[in-house]
Amino acid sequence: MNVVLRELVELNGGLVTFGAARQVVPAWTLRQACVNGDLVRVLPQVFVAAHLLDSRSGAPVLSRLGPALGQRAALAWADGRGALSHLSALSAWGLRPQAAGEPVHLSTPVGASLRTRPGLVVHRHRHLRIEPPHVVVRRGLTVTRLDQALVDSWPMLPSVERRAPVIRAVNDWLTTPERLAETLDSAPKLIGRATFRTLLTRLADGCRSPLEMWGHEHVFTGPAMPAFLRQVPMRLGRRTVYLDMFAERERVNIELDGATTHGDPRQREIDLRRDALLATVGILVVRFAHRRLVHEADDVRRETLAILATRRATQPSS
Repeated sequence: MNVVLRELVELNGGLVTFGAARQVVPAWTLRQACVNGDLVRVLPQVFVAAHLLDSRSGAPVLSRLGPALGQRAALAWADGRGALSHLSALSAWGLRPQAAGEPVHLSTPVGASLRTRPGLVVHRHRHLRIEPPHVVVRRGLTVTRLDQALVDSWPMLPSVERRAPVIRAVNDWLTTPERLAETLDSAPKLIGRATFRTLLTRLADGCRSPLEMWGHEHVFTGPAMPAFLRQVPMRLGRRTVYLDMFAERERVNIELDGATTHGDPRQREIDLRRDALLATVGILVVRFAHRRLVHEADDVRRETLAILATRRATQPSS
């Protein structure tokens, strides 16, 4: 390959556009690099170093690139007329890795002259503009807003995988249930919309994991159960801890230990120290393991009611 062209390709992480190449070398130099097998055209006007393509036969050329390079190639082709969206945006936001061979998703305004190609799905949005606040730059990539990406991706994911990116986005303070609900309102025909709405309600109530949602729906609501306060901040000396489910009158905090917590001695030690600190301010911590909550829901409910009743009976009258 021509030395100048090689340096340009390497400087841009293995990718070059026809326009950028023409600024430093003649057009025939680019064509010769393709003939020699040094560069491969993956999209109109977009080329990548041939050694960066994997050997999967039959797959579109774009799908034979690594996900990050494929996304960059799509944006280079769009040339400011589109943004990564749907599953590709979730990847750029760090909420779900893009699987090898999965097509790149790009959203464009209705008037943009871009169309779907092998390995690339183009979505047209009537009200989209490729400028803030409709799009943002994330890890150097132009992507749709996170709320929009989560709503757009919902029906594309298998049902068992849909909740995880939404829960993580809220837990990481990247968005809020309220902002997501507002975006969901603009998609009245979304597949699985009712389930999405229920998830947002649970998140707004303070549930922060699938296990907490299971407990809310099957164990810790109904007759005789108090209205638990969720994710309650509690100052203990110099630190602040958050109580999963706090019964304020009884001063009982219910903690739900996930399936990965059991058997982790370090985490167990941290939990015991935290529980001891809470005991110094009169808060009883009750922990239920994932297995018990899922498989012994009735027993967990009875035990919880008994503990709450005992605490009420022993609390000093006000």
